[in-house]
Amino acid sequence: MNFRKHLTLFLLGGSAYILIEMLWRGWSHITMFFAGGTCFLLLGGLEKVKPRLPLLMRSLTGAGVITMIEFLFGLLFNRSYTVWDYRNMPGNWHGQICLPFFLLWIPMSLLGMKLYYFIEKLLVLSERGRRTAAG
Repeated sequence: MNFRKHLTLFLLGGSAYILIEMLWRGWSHITMFFAGGTCFLLLGGLEKVKPRLPLLMRSLTGAGVITMIEFLFGLLFNRSYTVWDYRNMPGNWHGQICLPFFLLWIPMSLLGMKLYYFIEKLLVLSERGRRTAAG
């Protein structure tokens, strides 16, 4: 179940990120699917490892995680700025990350953590139901 659960969560996170980008700017890029899936798994891990961390600190840490993934994916896949371009945004660093999107990631990271927790619980309950039925 562990691999299947993580794969499902990765696929859901990647799909959600693509959907958010489609709604936000009208298009996306395949690399953002992998960035979104990675972020979703990391946010879920953060929620598990630090559940007692104050809400604001969890949100800021989650925003930092998303920003670092965005920066790494930018260095790998966005060198020509064809996936996104933050060079004209305030507080940008090499056009790959910027302050306005970091601020947007604060509430989005908290939402992602809560969504991860909810979906993971559904997957665990579903797996238990399958085991009981097979029984």
